[in-house]
Amino acid sequence: MIRLPWQRKNKVLKEKLDLIEFAFTNQKLESFADLGGVWGVEGGYTFHTLDNHEVSHAALVDTHPTEIVTRRSQQYPALRLVRGNFGSEEIAREVGAVDAVFLFDVLLHQVSPDWNQVLEMYAGRVRCFVIYNQQWIGSNTTVRLLELGETEYFWNVPHKVSDRPYSDLFRKLDQKHPDHDRTWRDVHHIWQWGITDSDLERVIENLGFKLAFKKNYGRFGRLANFENHGFVFFR
Repeated sequence: MIRLPWQRKNKVLKEKLDLIEFAFTNQKLESFADLGGVWGVEGGYTFHTLDNHEVSHAALVDTHPTEIVTRRSQQYPALRLVRGNFGSEEIAREVGAVDAVFLFDVLLHQVSPDWNQVLEMYAGRVRCFVIYNQQWIGSNTTVRLLELGETEYFWNVPHKVSDRPYSDLFRKLDQKHPDHDRTWRDVHHIWQWGITDSDLERVIENLGFKLAFKKNYGRFGRLANFENHGFVFFR
């Protein structure tokens, strides 16, 4: 596959494109929602899917759509750009029923509602989950990273104490975030969870889906306790 300039610049990963291709090849999918699909890739997976598949309708959901994404989205009549937190029931209703949802690098950030509650929120609206997530291998059970304490937390996330928005994080956990009606400990801008494969698969299978594809793409950067894993679940 030839990588376009915007793909190289914004780090669109072939592994995630392959997950999309698997889902669309093995199921007759005609619609999708890309949840949290703007940051770092400028909607790259949404636009790739629209360019390569027959799609009747799609939604790209993010709290911070960029000017680039807003401008480019106007070229696709089938695409709705939805501004908001996809973890809210209001935004989930606005997304509506779609064949598939893409959840790339976002589940580990979801709190209040938590990652499992987000999956439950969308399970009744979709028949396919396409997931790429940094999965926890540091223990046999899922952990809330903040509960590890400041030293262990920063040993297990790809950020320094001085990085924004992590600066002074543990001193402001119970302060209200300036942009969200919630405290710092419950914002999706920071790493929140170490999710194990067994817990993720159990939650989704209990929602009526079956694992159709799974692959380990290796360690995430320097982090000894996280690996990049890809999943496709069908109902």
